Amino acid sequence: MEPIITGDGSVAPTNGEAAAAPATKESDTAGFIADVLEASREVPIIVDFWAPWCGPCKTLTPILESVVAKARGAVRLVKVDVDKSPDISAQMRIQSIPAVYAFKDGQPVDTFQGALPESEVQKWVDQVIAKHGGGVEPSPVEQALAAADEAFEAGEIGGAGALYAQVLNHDEANTKALAGMARSYLKADKIDKAREIVDQIGEDLRGEDEIHAIISALELAEAGSTAAGETDNLRARLADDPADLQTRFDLAVALYGGGDAEAAIDELVEIISRKRDWNDGAARQQLLKIFEAKGPTNPVTVAGRRKLSSILFS
Repeated sequence: MEPIITGDGSVAPTNGEAAAAPATKESDTAGFIADVLEASREVPIIVDFWAPWCGPCKTLTPILESVVAKARGAVRLVKVDVDKSPDISAQMRIQSIPAVYAFKDGQPVDTFQGALPESEVQKWVDQVIAKHGGGVEPSPVEQALAAADEAFEAGEIGGAGALYAQVLNHDEANTKALAGMARSYLKADKIDKAREIVDQIGEDLRGEDEIHAIISALELAEAGSTAAGETDNLRARLADDPADLQTRFDLAVALYGGGDAEAAIDELVEIISRKRDWNDGAARQQLLKIFEAKGPTNPVTVAGRRKLSSILFS
């Protein structure tokens, strides 16, 4: 039987499988050695030092529980009430809560204090797993995202979009799926649909690399869709006056909107070579937006950065 994606993105046991060790448990002074120090020899243990009266703790603890549950056993969470276990908090020199520590092999290896947004908690837990965790099989969500990315690269846009949508049904804040869905709509020339996806993304997620890149791609597509039909006219105007940098910039926007990113980059580089600070550096800003939208390893980005460097450092 195939694994089932549960509401929190974890794998539900099938065929009568025995449940693994609980992802979250409460502990105290008496149980700390077994629950944290000894257990951390098998898997990283994240300890949430909290108290019932602590307002930020009430925000952070559910986030920790959710993120740890999604890790599918790569880490576990132990919650310690500092009021019930003052000896532990004193030994750890905890002066304010919430305080979160990661333990591995009986030693604290990382920490943060205060209530962080879920995206930052996810990054922190991912780093703990990457540095100190053991290998785990990809989760169904990770498998679905990988399959969606593969379908997208193969040009199967409908199939990719369906897989991204499936992931979002279980995790509506999954940045990879949000970016993938918007990217699929852009590839299908459904710019309005891509805009709907982006507009629903919370401010706390907009700093994520995947989201920032798709926002840049969307803004470029929106500007380019309006100007794409003007390419011939703009070329003619530029032929009459090659020094007209605004027309050259507009041509770059139109070229990108028409799907010719390389030609757009060439026009923007030409602007920079003629007047580096034209329009407060608008050409360079547009170039960087294209690079971000395409991704750092895309051949178009690599070649474009090389051209830009040859101008800036010549």
